[in-house]
Amino acid sequence: MGEIDAMSRTKPIHVPPGGPGPLPQLSPEIYEAMGEDGVFAMLEAFYDELGSSEIRHLFGDDLVAASKRSAAFYVQLLGGPPLYNTQYGNPMMRRRHFPFEIDESARKTWVACFFRVLERSDEFGFPAGHLDAFRAWIDGFSRWMVNVAPDQDH
Repeated sequence: MGEIDAMSRTKPIHVPPGGPGPLPQLSPEIYEAMGEDGVFAMLEAFYDELGSSEIRHLFGDDLVAASKRSAAFYVQLLGGPPLYNTQYGNPMMRRRHFPFEIDESARKTWVACFFRVLERSDEFGFPAGHLDAFRAWIDGFSRWMVNVAPDQDH
């Protein structure tokens, strides 16, 4: 995440009524197949995609450091050691994203970048049989990050 102060927000934090819904459970087989190195490589590729996207400004100057923070989260999420908790504390991802105004357009861009990387999933050792569930998780997770009301987009 970039170094942006919460006071830079121009729009109130939006909470969708009822929330965006539950997320599918992910199999630990994903981490077993990829290992820590595969997860870190996948997230580095993802941040390379984000770096050339229209939401680049949301991620601060050091995309490598941002990719490593995210990779620590995904290692933990996928059944590996609790890297994120150990290095950064409780994930609380929605709250950590409050300083950033994330609307539906930004969400769609973020998802599209991740899905482009998943097209090369074999490069990272990602097991093909779990791609659909992971894509569903990414889509659902991204809905939790939206914090600008639809009527306040742009």
